[in-house]
Amino acid sequence: MIQRIQSVWLLLAGVAIFALFMFPYLQYNDLVGLGKAVKVSGVYGNGPDGQLVKETTFILQLIGTVLLGLLPIFTIFKFKSRKTQKQLIFLNMVLIVLFAGWMYASASSTLASVNQYLGASNIGVGFFLIPIAIIFLSMALGAIRKDDLLIKSADRLR
Repeated sequence: MIQRIQSVWLLLAGVAIFALFMFPYLQYNDLVGLGKAVKVSGVYGNGPDGQLVKETTFILQLIGTVLLGLLPIFTIFKFKSRKTQKQLIFLNMVLIVLFAGWMYASASSTLASVNQYLGASNIGVGFFLIPIAIIFLSMALGAIRKDDLLIKSADRLR
């Protein structure tokens, strides 16, 4: 059934991944001293009127984020096959960990170009959304396992 608690956890995992579009995963000052923000869609700098201006576009990270955000939502609609749901959740967890490594490498290379190191002062909110999404996925996995146990116990009673 689609109205189970794992649907809520999977939806929240998808929302956490899509929130990477709003929150930067890296913030730093360039050589001139202007603030820069790195999001999955690109590098943003301060424009002349204080507005954020896109300086560089990350097409592959953008596509990867969209696919990672859609996978938990797609998993919701596989409610008739709990085994498939569990496999998709494991796949999504692995892909999120790989994506986090990609984000870290991208952040390190961006900071290397301005002669800074990746420290706690540079990390943005986006880096914390990745573990939150993994937590939501693991909670959905636990709920699916509880459903399996419930169905097995009901089968024993019949």
